Amino acid sequence: MKTKVIIVDDHKLFRNGLSLLLNSFNDIEVVDEASNGKEFIENLGKNDVDVILMDIDMPEMNGIDATKIAIDKYPELKIITLSMYGEGEYYYKMINAGVKGFLLKNSDINEVKKAIKVVADGSTYFSEEILYNIVKNIRSINVIESNPDDLSKREIEILVQICKGLSNKEIAELLNISKRTVDKHRENLLSKTHSKNTANLVMYAIKNKIIKV
Repeated sequence: MKTKVIIVDDHKLFRNGLSLLLNSFNDIEVVDEASNGKEFIENLGKNDVDVILMDIDMPEMNGIDATKIAIDKYPELKIITLSMYGEGEYYYKMINAGVKGFLLKNSDINEVKKAIKVVADGSTYFSEEILYNIVKNIRSINVIESNPDDLSKREIEILVQICKGLSNKEIAELLNISKRTVDKHRENLLSKTHSKNTANLVMYAIKNKIIKV
């Protein structure tokens, strides 16, 4: 069965080129395109879709507002953000709106396919460059007022260090605890936050305002 995709981007040449490349795979089908968020919302529901590729900066309606409206109407929608370098200030807003992944627009087509398949299967996807960019550009660590998943103080402390890109061994040395203890806390974090990997944990930390990028 083919994974059905909608592309939302205001650059027709990019949109058409991406559509052509994705349709060249025998297990992906681009079922619709939109030039902005408003057009996307107007046509939403006319086609069955598995994954939506959503640009951020568009006329009429940007990707952030379009994502909020779309997911409010259809909570199960799976949206991947198409991002340019330098758009880091939008990461939190897009995650808060409900996106399931981030891709740079200059990504290799095979990475785009991988992201589509991963998100279609129910997980989340960060391109490695974007994940590195987030880790590199963490501006502040916030003390959260609410703790929806009942994380302990130590778990939050370890989550922050994970978001900074530290390995379990490095976290253990920094906090003067055993690596085995860090391993256990990491397992608890993955379980409590319903995360599958480090990228999921970073998205969780941004969405819950534990880190600011």
